[in-house]
Amino acid sequence: MAHAAPKVVVIGLGYVGLPLAFEAVFAGLECVGFDNSPDVTDQINSGHSHVDDVADTAVQRMLDAGFRATTDSAVLSRGDVIAICVPTPLSTEGGPDLSAVRAAARVIAEHLVSGQLVVLESTTYPGTTEEVLVPILETSGLTAGRDFNVAFSPERIDPGNEQFGVRNTPKVVGGLTPECSQRVSEFYAHFVEDVVVAKGVREAEMTKLLENTYRHVNIALVNEMAQFCHELNIDLWDSIRCASTKPFGFQAFLPGPGVGGHCIPIDPNYLSHRVKTHLGQPFRFVELAQEINAGMPLYVVRRIQDLLNGIGKPVKGSKVALLGVTYKPDISDQRESPAVQVAEALMNLGALVSYQDPFVSNWSIGGSLVSRHGDVEGALHSADITVLLQAHRSYDLALLSSSESLVLDTRGVLSGPSVNRL
Repeated sequence: MAHAAPKVVVIGLGYVGLPLAFEAVFAGLECVGFDNSPDVTDQINSGHSHVDDVADTAVQRMLDAGFRATTDSAVLSRGDVIAICVPTPLSTEGGPDLSAVRAAARVIAEHLVSGQLVVLESTTYPGTTEEVLVPILETSGLTAGRDFNVAFSPERIDPGNEQFGVRNTPKVVGGLTPECSQRVSEFYAHFVEDVVVAKGVREAEMTKLLENTYRHVNIALVNEMAQFCHELNIDLWDSIRCASTKPFGFQAFLPGPGVGGHCIPIDPNYLSHRVKTHLGQPFRFVELAQEINAGMPLYVVRRIQDLLNGIGKPVKGSKVALLGVTYKPDISDQRESPAVQVAEALMNLGALVSYQDPFVSNWSIGGSLVSRHGDVEGALHSADITVLLQAHRSYDLALLSSSESLVLDTRGVLSGPSVNRL
């Protein structure tokens, strides 16, 4: 097969697969997207994106360049490279739910031909490529590493990041054999500026978990510090600002109402589960970090209770406006957002919860729509307390800081006589 300009099939056209397909197309590669959801493929083929980081105009440019999305698995046999970008949510046992990976592997095996390269990008525990993916692919009758190439390359998509995307974020790859590593490295070099070759697939799999466990643990550190700094009357954000002036040995992490998204609250648990099931011991750092970070939404609710009590109001019957219900600023993604737990706990206490978010037109908690304010000013004027959960750039921070209404700032960006930091 001609490796200079491979034909690419991307399986899974979500927040990982669609940006990957975009870069492949504009590197001049022939690319097809395969997804088992007709709604997704129809939306993309009509020129509309369902992913924050890929605009409708970008999808239209992809279509103009020959890209198509399909639910027809027959396209898999026509690709030189097949990239698996399917979701791996947390299972009830605490590890990754690999049902989508297994389903993708089975459909690939039905169409696998000699000489193809299969790359798994979905986040998972070390060992998945060799122990789960390869055996299913080899039901085709072909042998991995001899008849076809297999590799793992962890996705490093950061939704909403305007500085780093697929092209300029170094791409870690690890192959089943040295030849597999060379093949996958050559593939990504078509559209990624820097390809980093790991020793093997397990090292590449561990890379993503190391990155996110590092963040998970350090976020838990400052979240716990935020709680006792409040009791000690210390402005932790100011301490972080000062510590950040040290040119070595310190990296700033910021406290908040909890962690959201698919990566930080999920990925470290894959590693913890793997260690527990295979080594019979706990990964204590991860378990403690998970306990601290998972408890932050309820800590926010306790702070709301205390602030309302301070003005002689019980939580029950009080109007609480939540600002920003997405898990990150300036995107619409609500996966694992701590705002959900905050709202649920407040409602269980009898609070009248409303929200304002420029990226979320409808928000439901427990199957019921939450009342939405048209703007921040309306939220401030109608609520007994306003809680900044996500600091979208469109929010008028000066307005929030100068408000005479009670405000709880969970992001450390406001100041003013009525503002209380987390």
